[in-house]
Amino acid sequence: MNLPAYSRTKSSGVEWLGDVPEHWENKRIKWSALACINGVWGEEPNEIDDIICIRVADFDREKFLVMDEPPTLRAVELAQRKNRVVRKGDLLIEKSGGGEKQLVGCVVYFDQKFEAVCSNFVARMPIASDFSPRYWCYVHAALYAGRLNYPVIKQTTGIQNIDLSAYLDIVATYPPRAEQHIIAEFLDQETGRIDRLVRKKNELIRLLKEKRTALISHIVTQGIPPANALAAGLPANHTLKSSGIDWLGDIPAHWKVKKLRYFFRFVSGGTPSTDTPAYWDGSLPWVSPKDMKVFHIADTEDHVTELALKETTTTLVQPETLLLVVRSGILRHSVPVAITARKMTINQDIKGLIPLNNEISVHYTAWFVEGFQTQLLTIWRKEGATVESLELDFIKNSPLPIPPFAEQAAIAAYLNVETVKLEKMMAKVEEAIERLQEYRIALITAAVTGKIDVRGAERQNSIMVS
Repeated sequence: MNLPAYSRTKSSGVEWLGDVPEHWENKRIKWSALACINGVWGEEPNEIDDIICIRVADFDREKFLVMDEPPTLRAVELAQRKNRVVRKGDLLIEKSGGGEKQLVGCVVYFDQKFEAVCSNFVARMPIASDFSPRYWCYVHAALYAGRLNYPVIKQTTGIQNIDLSAYLDIVATYPPRAEQHIIAEFLDQETGRIDRLVRKKNELIRLLKEKRTALISHIVTQGIPPANALAAGLPANHTLKSSGIDWLGDIPAHWKVKKLRYFFRFVSGGTPSTDTPAYWDGSLPWVSPKDMKVFHIADTEDHVTELALKETTTTLVQPETLLLVVRSGILRHSVPVAITARKMTINQDIKGLIPLNNEISVHYTAWFVEGFQTQLLTIWRKEGATVESLELDFIKNSPLPIPPFAEQAAIAAYLNVETVKLEKMMAKVEEAIERLQEYRIALITAAVTGKIDVRGAERQNSIMVS
């Protein structure tokens, strides 16, 4: 959609706004809000004073909305609820939280029917009756995307806190009330279209991931296709037999099923003290769960020194070592697996699997773990642990189908090629999603700073539909 610019503009005198429509006012954000009321955390639920408590985790940061009914109940007495019960049309601002890659200060619109208060990390920001709450939610979204909140953030004990007074002093544009509604309706419509496109593309990614998993699990239990087998000098047609394991199903009759413990030695690592600078910033890669995002690890985010290797519990592993994450929050969803491309050290949340003989390929084993994530996560999970973790004995005693070594190598080579095709398709879809999201915020920013005139957009849409 091609939208015109406003015909008459003026300088705002504010860098992030630039030139704005001549009939718009420029004022501090605080004049759009009736108040900024801190939330309350209350007490443990008691079935008398219980009420839903909206946390930062309940913010939908892409749609700028509160998610459907949050699960957190807190006991908040009537006296504490005064002015804190959120109403439809209120804006909620994240005043504490954030992280290394996520700034504090996200603002969402409350459009739910349930009664709720905000947590102590959130503030309720009712909008004055002369203004459009949805329009002002989009203004805050533009501020957040443009990192205008960054200069007013204070960091204490690892938590970001936004200086609300300074934040609300930021200057924004004030179109006439009727025009605010037009802009908000336009953005609701257009961002809705973008969101529907993003959902479709995310669904495509989900299907491609399912296809990838199905391909891997099939090949590591059935072998490569006949034409590829013949090209590799391997038998093309297999008689099948039961593996004896329900979730493995049938396997080629000449394959074996044995426990992992018969093929691998398991080694653990450790973390050198961060109080000893001489242990860090050396030449040796040090693998922790955050590095386990690739199938072949060539380098890591952190490095240690030879002194750390000598004096601490970190362990050096050789190239072609199979690595498994055994303790990390990411184990809620998957079992990260990787293969080292060079000598590396590992921390205590990683297990290194070193082949005991030449009967097993680490590459084939890695693909097996990759293809049976759901099943292995269920089998290996340690019950009752306060942190997501895997039980080493469960890993050692889990079954592994064992083809002849030449077949293992052929399977790994085949999957190296075929999965890349699917991953390239996923990467293209992810790039398209990123472009849509960039366009979405650019459209919002352009609309709320008066760079595009959307007042005729509704008429244009109706003509296009007719």
